[in-house]
Amino acid sequence: QVQLVESGGGLVQAGGSLRLSCAASGRTFSGAAMGWFRQVPGKEREYVSGINNSGWIIRYGDSVKGRFIISRDNAKNTVYLQMNSLKPEDTAVYFCAQSTTMFAGTGVNEYAYWGQGTQVTVSS
Repeated sequence: QVQLVESGGGLVQAGGSLRLSCAASGRTFSGAAMGWFRQVPGKEREYVSGINNSGWIIRYGDSVKGRFIISRDNAKNTVYLQMNSLKPEDTAVYFCAQSTTMFAGTGVNEYAYWGQGTQVTVSS
């Protein structure tokens, strides 16, 4: 069974940075695409970024392009999301997700496993 645990969320001023981490259990991490999503109350879960199993293919949602950087360390079973130039509209619960395939797209249904989420709050 895969378990994902996010960390690194918190309160930051606009323009600041945070680095989220997601530690995965199990032996499937290095063969799986990983993704980050975010959600605010009353809205659908939004795709933030994704990375394939090897780290060679990376994708970002339009709202975070040029500001966020996703990376992974397969030796540590961990995926990261470096968030720079944060804006108040980045405020959300951020979720880590793992696919069952090497590549995954932007849809929530392409990811089989989800973490509990970590709150990110950006003050103006």
